[in-house]
Amino acid sequence: MSDTESYPELGQVVQILQGREAGQFAIVIRKVDSRFVLLADGEKRKYDRPKKKNIHHITFTRFVSPEVQRSLLETGRVTNGKLRYAINKFVEECVTDLKKGDQLDDERRCN
Repeated sequence: MSDTESYPELGQVVQILQGREAGQFAIVIRKVDSRFVLLADGEKRKYDRPKKKNIHHITFTRFVSPEVQRSLLETGRVTNGKLRYAINKFVEECVTDLKKGDQLDDERRCN
């Protein structure tokens, strides 16, 4: 496994596996170090008060929001509305497809 596969990108949607928010989706807004990232969803976890999470307690999706990534790289900030929009877009495109009987595998890209 390469480093890019084992560490999420800025703007990448992840699913939380451990803790109070288990099962919910969030977006990576900053890399703290080799073990931790900061997550926000724009609703419960706003950009100004993100959750520090161990990367072993989240699962990575292949969906990276270009709007969130561009905003973080250009200005260093992102609005909570963009975070909510990106998560809703991911849920509509990918999660609803899974409920119809599809399986999410490494070959499938959600764009």
